[in-house]
Amino acid sequence: MRRQGIFLVVMGLVALGLVGCASDKKKLDPFAGKGSAYYKGKGPLPEGGGRYFVGKPYQVAGRWYTPKEQPGYDKVGEASWYGEAFHARRTSNGEYFDMNDYTAAHPTLPLPSYAKVTNVNNGRTIVVRINDRGPFVGTRLIDLSKRSADALGYRNRGKARVRVQWIANAPLNDKGYRHLAMMNESMKDGASIRQLASLSDRKAPATTMVASAEPPPRRQAAPQDFAEQYQEPQTTTVAYQPPPPPPPQPQDDGSAFAGFVVHVATFANRDNADAAYEELSASLDLQMFRFEGQDGPLYRIQTRPVDDENTATRMLFQLQDQGYSGAKIRRVRVQQVAYRTAIR
Repeated sequence: MRRQGIFLVVMGLVALGLVGCASDKKKLDPFAGKGSAYYKGKGPLPEGGGRYFVGKPYQVAGRWYTPKEQPGYDKVGEASWYGEAFHARRTSNGEYFDMNDYTAAHPTLPLPSYAKVTNVNNGRTIVVRINDRGPFVGTRLIDLSKRSADALGYRNRGKARVRVQWIANAPLNDKGYRHLAMMNESMKDGASIRQLASLSDRKAPATTMVASAEPPPRRQAAPQDFAEQYQEPQTTTVAYQPPPPPPPQPQDDGSAFAGFVVHVATFANRDNADAAYEELSASLDLQMFRFEGQDGPLYRIQTRPVDDENTATRMLFQLQDQGYSGAKIRRVRVQQVAYRTAIR
């Protein structure tokens, strides 16, 4: 009898260990980004399919973020947007990012959530599904998908001042996506927003939900009217300090300094690389190179060399504003330029 009791205790400890291992495997990265897996299927990207996710406090670039339930969330700040570089990759709660859906990334709100976003400069309002973490640049408040930025009218400018109002935690099915597409086409009153909130598996208190889902103004307000409603948060602006000039390069051995380039991104998927190239080449002079990686061919997009670092810095900021946060400035030599063969 005693041996049987010892055996049961040992088996119980083993089972707990296995459960612990299994739960570790299910943990998701607080923010997925470009390092997450691509969708390997064919046809349209699946909608939903992730999990409800809040997460623990985490640190990015020296700054701490504390995810939590925030039923009364209502803030004004700067919005950016992201697109091709993250398209078809896993989001922080396990869904797939589709730049053509009304989705967004937020550093601390529960995933997935519905939020009402208003461009305070032109009065345009949409509802988005927050299913990712970010942005982590400066004091930016939210990162919207390409389609969302188009709907709010600021994609070509890169950034906008917006008001973000939490509505409800979103369900894990795909009904919300269809409701968002239909509702954002009309956005006539707040009834649709309340109906959308009612789909949630995890509803907020009714009083909070109504307060955060007010209908947009019925009058056609001028842009300045919206801007005057909000107070600018106190921010600290630090002037950009360029690095010290590089030492002079030899001029007679084939390694002369050729200029500065900005590495935009490197893609494993040629279709995604082509899509990014087509979008960015409208405003930037780009090149695409193909080279072999450990798991197959890779496609790198970069700007053509420019003479001064200030020009390269302006291009870098433009790319970061368009969602390519991993873009970097590189100094190149004549040998490097001559060695590489561009495919575009």
